[in-house]
Amino acid sequence: MFELGGKLRREYLAESCAQLEAVETDLLEIERTGAAIDEDRVNRVFRAVHTIKGGAGFFELAKIRELAHHSEDALSLIRSRRIAPTPSRVRVLLDATDRLRQLIQCAEISNEADIAGLVAELDALHMQQLPVVAMAAGAPATHELRSTRGLLRMLLVEDDFACRLVLQGFLSRYGECHIAINGREAVDAFGTALNAGQSYDLVCMDIMMPEMDGREAVRHVRALEEAKGISSTCGAKIFMTTAIDEVKEVTLCFKELCDAYLMKPIDLRKLLSEMQFYRMLE
Repeated sequence: MFELGGKLRREYLAESCAQLEAVETDLLEIERTGAAIDEDRVNRVFRAVHTIKGGAGFFELAKIRELAHHSEDALSLIRSRRIAPTPSRVRVLLDATDRLRQLIQCAEISNEADIAGLVAELDALHMQQLPVVAMAAGAPATHELRSTRGLLRMLLVEDDFACRLVLQGFLSRYGECHIAINGREAVDAFGTALNAGQSYDLVCMDIMMPEMDGREAVRHVRALEEAKGISSTCGAKIFMTTAIDEVKEVTLCFKELCDAYLMKPIDLRKLLSEMQFYRMLE
């Protein structure tokens, strides 16, 4: 298990600071160019903030995670062209970036920080988004993939029988839980469900599997959603379940847009906490 003050946590914090420098540079360029959207630049910022958010959740840095989460949601509005990246809006994101840097530099006390004002400013951007009919020509639609059925639809991707048995028993309390034993099966199952209008709300994905590993499978799953106009912020929540304890692997998984990283043996309380964070049980 990870020690919160250990080497891996320090590596995450150092890498996050480096990512924030790049984010700031990109945001300043976006601010300079005004309403024009540079897709590559916006996507780069979006993935960097998502990666910081994911690592903060993994290392239980709650306020860093919360602020990054709300920043990611705001970036998703720009990414889907629901709001234009005007200087005033980008300035809010720059303020959030600066605050994230401060929190990371003082990580030991970051969970006590007051970020309510910045979170409110970020959330206010949602009130400024264009209605779908008024969106710019050629802009990708952004669909909501959250379940309205009450019970969740879940896909458990795991080649180890014992781990699969434990997780399936737990997840089945909250809805319908399907099984895939490798990444290729998972991608096929996800695509079939998506095309049938029966999308999954949660995917629990092992990393080390035959035929196709978990990271590659996540990449394919997100591509299937994007092809349907579904942003990762509105798509299935993907939780990696693994015994790999390297910060590089954690970072790479979040760069592929997974939503949580859980170490084996899985702490079911942590799994439940992640489901609650993403409001899957409301």
